[in-house]
Amino acid sequence: MSKYPVFIGIGSNMVDAVDNCAKGIHEIGKIAENRIAAISSFYKTEPVGYLGQDWFVNCVIKIEANLTPHALFTSLQEIEKRFGRKRGIKWGPRIIDLDILLFDDLIINEKDLKIPHPRMQERRFVLDPLSEIAGNLVHPVIGKTVKELLKELNFSQKVELLEQREQTPHPSLSPEGRGLR
Repeated sequence: MSKYPVFIGIGSNMVDAVDNCAKGIHEIGKIAENRIAAISSFYKTEPVGYLGQDWFVNCVIKIEANLTPHALFTSLQEIEKRFGRKRGIKWGPRIIDLDILLFDDLIINEKDLKIPHPRMQERRFVLDPLSEIAGNLVHPVIGKTVKELLKELNFSQKVELLEQREQTPHPSLSPEGRGLR
């Protein structure tokens, strides 16, 4: 089976959010021998939608997936369950959140699976880290690059780049926080 470029958004705002994100990256790398091709910096981000909660830690990774979109989606949901994620308040606190943002140039619009992620172009916590690793990538529906989408975005959501030293809490990450050892 061919490998496809896939971008996954990762977020957490419970317990040790940085460690949760790093462990999530490690678990994604173990799914059917996916290769992690790039990891953005980690960002501290203001919540969207439900504001009565802690800020999030977010990042985006690029993998080379050898699974179908549906199989990858199911695998990501299984990781979320293993971490103890419970779905409650819409946009509420979560121990881990794993979203397929883009899967090659596919467009899927099904009840449970929508690719590209339907709100990614509205969210600075997605576009900042995605721009860092794939700024010239073109959104397959909107037809604009990630950098263009970020430039057009309302910057009311607060997003802060975390210190480099906070990006490498998990042993599978290199000292630069951008690739696996």
